[in-house]
Amino acid sequence: MLLMPAQLDLYEEIRALSSHMVDAARSNDWERLVELERRVAALRDEMMANAGFGLDASLGTPEIDRRRGLIQQILEDDAEIRRHTEPWMEHVRQFLGSQNRRKQVQHAYAATDSRPGPAA
Repeated sequence: MLLMPAQLDLYEEIRALSSHMVDAARSNDWERLVELERRVAALRDEMMANAGFGLDASLGTPEIDRRRGLIQQILEDDAEIRRHTEPWMEHVRQFLGSQNRRKQVQHAYAATDSRPGPAA
């Protein structure tokens, strides 16, 4: 049995989107990256819903090779995307952590300011 064309088409679509995701990550276009990731997730969910169809030991070599190549390209794109997003995510984590600490300090000082002072 050959890999169903529709399934190979899903791999092709995911690969094309992952390439666009690399471009978005390189240009720090986080909104576009998130939208593209949503589209990839929908395709992945569609693929998983049909996981049992067209995948067995009798796949033809050209289909197996094409699928393997697409998966390898998708993984390479994922690594490139991570090279751009992980430093940004670390910056966001540090920013949010410092904001949280500042709020905790402000809250602590606010609590001490509201206590009555010593009687004169």
